Amino acid sequence: MVILGILLIVIQALIKKKTREDDRNVEAFIRNHESLAPKRYSYSDVKRMTKSFRDKLGQGGYGEVYKGELPDGQLVAVKVLKNSRCNGEEFINEVASISRTSHVNIVTFLGFCYENKKNALIYELMPNGSLDKFIHNDRNIKLEWKTMYQIAIGIARGLEYLHRGCQVRIVHFDIKPQNILLDEDFCPKISDFGLAKQAQKKESAISMLHARGTIGYIAPEVYSRRFGGVSHKSDVYSYGMMIIEMVGCTKNLDDEVTDTSICQNLIYERIEPGNDFQFDGVATEEEKKMAKKMILVGFWCIQTNPSERPSMHKVLEMLAGSIENLQIPPKPSLFSAT
Repeated sequence: MVILGILLIVIQALIKKKTREDDRNVEAFIRNHESLAPKRYSYSDVKRMTKSFRDKLGQGGYGEVYKGELPDGQLVAVKVLKNSRCNGEEFINEVASISRTSHVNIVTFLGFCYENKKNALIYELMPNGSLDKFIHNDRNIKLEWKTMYQIAIGIARGLEYLHRGCQVRIVHFDIKPQNILLDEDFCPKISDFGLAKQAQKKESAISMLHARGTIGYIAPEVYSRRFGGVSHKSDVYSYGMMIIEMVGCTKNLDDEVTDTSICQNLIYERIEPGNDFQFDGVATEEEKKMAKKMILVGFWCIQTNPSERPSMHKVLEMLAGSIENLQIPPKPSLFSAT
């Protein structure tokens, strides 16, 4: 019992030391990037704008999201971070990465609170919430194919901007339906940059000590370097998994990975030569082309070898081009034996 007590004291001391280091790192970052970082709010400001956290919009592993209103009347989403989630590195990642962005398909970051373990991130409010509620079977909501197609294009534009349009290349590392928010016109916006990494050179590989992302969307090279180097192509893989999920694999990928692999095989069979392309909900020839194009692009994006995946610039060309110009991709080796 004495040894256990000593061990607990040591662990608590290490946690407190880590917390102090995180606090010092965040405060140093804020001082050094005052011109870059958006407005800083106190915790009392956050309570005031959310009316003491009255209107809850959702929650996840990061914490909880509340509806709020700024003094000028602008409606906002306030993400209140859990202490376990909000370590210094992750908080800095979010603020530093998204503060560098300005794009119609990236959610607008308006401010933050970092005060005595009470931390929050403030974004523009997206009236239609996240993409996942429109594509999973447990929701009685279904988007038209044209809307889904435009959402796929919008997400691709946002990722191309992160990979090529910023002064510093940003790899998101957590592209999934829960992190795609939809405005009143269903324009998609990429959110949640807590796992993002930055690279100075346009084509540089990214060094990482640990895998990051959500199971089911993580590219093979992120959890095992034998598949290749980690780069912007890791986001391309996550995008492809999400597109296939939008088209037909409606189970949440981080819940049912095995079932999703079977579903992917069934979808792939529909684009193989000699098979008649049929899909539930596809009523017109135009919808058939959109669905097939999304499937072809999705499977090109989830190729096991990163070098065989297209860039997001190429993805946009594929989505905008003729269906006749798209070749059928090889079946990705990770699930070809399922």
